[in-house]
Amino acid sequence: MIPRIHQQGSNTLGLLHYLYGKGIHEEHIDPHLVASFDGMAPDPGRDPSVTKKDLQHLLDQPLALLDPDRRPDKHVWHCSVRAAPDDPILSDEQWGDIARRMVVATGIDPGDGAGCRWAAVRHADDHIHIIATLIREDGRRPDHHRSGKRAQAECRLIEKELGLHQVAPGDGTAAKRATSAERHKAERQGRERPAREELRETVRRAVAGATSEGEFFDRLAAAGLLIRKRIAPSGDLLGYKVALPDDRNGDKEPVFYAGSTLAPDLSLPRVRERWTLPAEAVASADSSGRDQPVLPDVTGPAFARRRATAATWQALLIIDQGDDGAAAAQIAAAGEVLDALAKTSAAHTRKELREAAFAFERASRSHIMAVRGHDRALRQAARDLVHSGLALGRGEDGATTAMLIDMAFFLAAAAANWHAKKHHSQQAAAARQAAEHLRAAYQAAAAESMAVLRQRGQRLAPRARQRQADLLHEVLPDLAARVQAEPGWAALAATLDDARKAGHDPAVLLADAAGRRELDTATSISDVLVWRLRRSAYLPALPGSPHDTPARGSRRQGSPAPRALPTQGGLNDPSRRR
Repeated sequence: MIPRIHQQGSNTLGLLHYLYGKGIHEEHIDPHLVASFDGMAPDPGRDPSVTKKDLQHLLDQPLALLDPDRRPDKHVWHCSVRAAPDDPILSDEQWGDIARRMVVATGIDPGDGAGCRWAAVRHADDHIHIIATLIREDGRRPDHHRSGKRAQAECRLIEKELGLHQVAPGDGTAAKRATSAERHKAERQGRERPAREELRETVRRAVAGATSEGEFFDRLAAAGLLIRKRIAPSGDLLGYKVALPDDRNGDKEPVFYAGSTLAPDLSLPRVRERWTLPAEAVASADSSGRDQPVLPDVTGPAFARRRATAATWQALLIIDQGDDGAAAAQIAAAGEVLDALAKTSAAHTRKELREAAFAFERASRSHIMAVRGHDRALRQAARDLVHSGLALGRGEDGATTAMLIDMAFFLAAAAANWHAKKHHSQQAAAARQAAEHLRAAYQAAAAESMAVLRQRGQRLAPRARQRQADLLHEVLPDLAARVQAEPGWAALAATLDDARKAGHDPAVLLADAAGRRELDTATSISDVLVWRLRRSAYLPALPGSPHDTPARGSRRQGSPAPRALPTQGGLNDPSRRR
C-alpha cells in the first residue's frame, strides 16, 4: 500500500473538481465519499442535491474564520493511498477506516477534537484521495511535519493487519519518483518512460566509467541532452541541470532537472566523488590486485567483457569478505557496469539488460557510505565497455557477453544478500529484480554460443567423452549425475577438452571453478562451469571464432599466473544461486 503526500495547494474547489470528475482518461468511476472529519460531510457523488462547492465551503470554513493576514497561502493538503495490484478489492468501510488512520498518523486530525477538516474520496477500486484544510478547528496549524514518513509507517501496519502485499520500507535514499502529471505527460507524448526517468537513465550511462567532468559532460552532450551549468562568480562549477530537447512546458521551454533531483548520487559533488579517490583507497585497491594477471589494453568488445568478468569476480570476493564501505563501493560500481553493458550490447539482449540496470539503480545506494577507490576495477571495466563500442550478438562478442552476464547475475544476487543482511529491504528487492532480468538476458545471450559448444562436445571421440565423464565423477562426485543430465554437459566436456589441449590440468581447473562458489543451487551447473573454466584458462569464449582475447602465455613478463581463489561461504548463501 503506497501513500503519497502531494504538493500543498491553494484551490480546494479545483481539487474537488478533479476528484469528482471523470479523470484524465475517463478512469474515475463512481466517485464518492468513504469518510470525513465528522462522518456527516455532504457527498456530491451520491447526493444530487449537494454540489462540490457545498463540500468545499464546509472544508474551508475554519480558514474563512481567520483574519486574512493569518491565512496560509497553501492551505490544501492532499494525500492519496493506493493498494498493490495483487491486493484484494477493499470495501468502502475498509477504505474509510484507512483514511481515518492516515489523518491521525500524519497529524492532520490527531483525534483531540480540534483537528483539521478532511474528506476521503474513492473514485477507483484500488485507491482513495484525502483532502484536508490545513487549519485546525482551534485556528492553529496542524503538526504534519514528516507526514510522508508517518504515512508510510502506518501503511506498513495496515498491510500486516489486513493481509495485504507488504511493501519494503524505505530509507530515504531512493530517487524521486515521477509525479502523476509527469507520467500522464509521458503517456500523451507516447514516451516509454517519464522524462525524469529517461534523464536519470541517460545521466547514469554518461557517468559510467567516466574519469573527469569534461568526459562526463561530453557524454551528456553526445546523448543529445540539453545542459545548463550553474557557475559561481569565481568561475567554479557548482552544479548542472539537464533536459530532453523535446520535453517542453506550457511556454514551450525545455523542462530542466537538476542532477540531485534525478537521484541522490547524481548531484555534481557525488558524481565528482567517483573520480576523486582518497590516497589510502587507491593504495588499498592497488594492493588488492597484486596477485592478478596484468592484461594488455582493451582491443575490442569481447576482451572488454572478459576484463569486466574478471573485475566482477573480484567484486564478489570483496562483497563477501570486505568491510561495509568497500562492499558498498563495489555495489555502486556494479550499477555502472550494468549501465555500460546495456548501452553496448546487441539488440536481442539490450531490453533485459536495460531493465536490469534500471532495477539495480535502487540497489546501488544506501546509508552505508561507499569508500571510493575499492571500486576502481569495476569502474575501469565500465569504461572499457563504453570505449570498446557496441558488441555483436554473435561469435566471440556474443559468447563473452554471456560470460559477463553470468557473472553479473551472481554479483546482483550477492548484492541482494548483502543488503538483506543489513536490513535494506528496498535495495535487496531491487537487486533480486535485477538478477531476474539478468537471468533472462543470459538465456538470450548464451543460446548461440552454448549451441556451438554443445555441438563440439557431441563431436568428441567416444574415448575423449569418457575421459571427461570420468574426470567429472572424480572431481565432483556428488554433482556429476546432475551435470551429465543437463543439456550443457556436452559444452562442458568440450571446454574440459579445450583446456587439456591448451596445456592446463583439467582436474585442477574444474576443482577450482567448482570451489569458488557453491553450485548446488545453480539452474545450470554446466553453464556456470563452462564460463568459469573458459575465463580462468584464457580460452576463447567461442572456439573457432575471431576473438581479441590474449593467448594463455601472453601475460606480461614477470607477472604472476592467476592464483586459485578460495571457496566462499556456505551452501545456503542466496548470493550464489542462479
